[in-house]
Amino acid sequence: MHEIKCPHCDTVFTIDEAGYAEILSQVRNDAFERELRERLAIAEEEKLMAVKLAELTIEKKLNQEAVEKNAEIASLKATIENAPDKQELAVKEAVGVVEKQIDELKGNLEAKIKDRDETIERLKHMKTKLSTKMVGETLEQHCEIEFNKLRSGAFPNAYFEKDNDASSGSKGDYIFKEADESGTEFISIMFEMKNEADETATKKKNEDFFKELDKDRQEKNCEYAVLVSMLEPDSELYNTGIVDVSHRYPKMYVVRPQFFIQIITLLRNAAQNTLRYKKELALLKEQNVDITNFESELEDFKSGFKRNYDLASRKFQAAIEQIDKTIKSLERTKDELIGSENNLRLANNKAQDVTIKRLTKDNPTMARKFAELPLLEIETAGLAVEDDEETEWAEE
Repeated sequence: MHEIKCPHCDTVFTIDEAGYAEILSQVRNDAFERELRERLAIAEEEKLMAVKLAELTIEKKLNQEAVEKNAEIASLKATIENAPDKQELAVKEAVGVVEKQIDELKGNLEAKIKDRDETIERLKHMKTKLSTKMVGETLEQHCEIEFNKLRSGAFPNAYFEKDNDASSGSKGDYIFKEADESGTEFISIMFEMKNEADETATKKKNEDFFKELDKDRQEKNCEYAVLVSMLEPDSELYNTGIVDVSHRYPKMYVVRPQFFIQIITLLRNAAQNTLRYKKELALLKEQNVDITNFESELEDFKSGFKRNYDLASRKFQAAIEQIDKTIKSLERTKDELIGSENNLRLANNKAQDVTIKRLTKDNPTMARKFAELPLLEIETAGLAVEDDEETEWAEE
């Protein structure tokens, strides 16, 4: 932080590094412009004085020579009058000498004027160059130096490096990025620097580079694009300050080199106001990722469970079918056993109905035999027969 004291009211106020640097840059540029204008004015005065001095010198010399030549001419005329044959030759020689001296003086004067004009042009050229960069620096070096002057104080978490990735076929000049303490990036700028001296064959316009700059911005995933340009030095549009050309390409600006730090500060401060929303958006994205992962794991579980269910269901169905087959087999066996039981029951009923009377019915021989037996034996025999039949049926 720096303290600034107002020279009029003696009020002391504090500004940060970026503001101090901006004021310092303005003061430096104003002082430079003022000194340059003074030097140009002095040079212009020196040129005018030199021209006037040369004109006076020539005029004085011409007057002196004219006087001398007039005297010589008068002498020559007098001689010519005495020597008519030599008149024409003498005049020609005198006039030739005078004309030669006049031509030499004019040549020297024109050379001095040319030198002065060239000096003025060099000073004018220096005005456009020295207002943005020191002698011997390129525009890229100037911007990098200006940024590094403020990097540690104003941009401690910023990234500002050359764009060396030309894998897509082209690249910008510099990329600026900045993140907060948690690592959340909140601004990124693709920079392109164009100097008037960079294009010597033909004069380029700023808009000639818009399309390529927008392409580089998108390929490098930068939010903004800024063209730092010395082109079109006489353009009233680009000399006004920061020019917004987003009507041509989104989030694109054109600035003169003296506004290089200002455009970074302007975009950076605007982006910081949206940092909270970007953090909330990043949190939502993380939550969405967690939900997506949960849903993915749930789908994996459901798929695995369904696969296992299908496998178990097939086995269960096979077991049910086997049980059904077994049940049908047992039911057939049951039916057969029930049928056998009925047959046995009928046989038993028939056996229970067997008596001596039924056995001897329509059988006279057996009836006679049984009649001849004593009654007791018959009864005993009948009981024995019945007991034996019951035992036999029980064993079966």
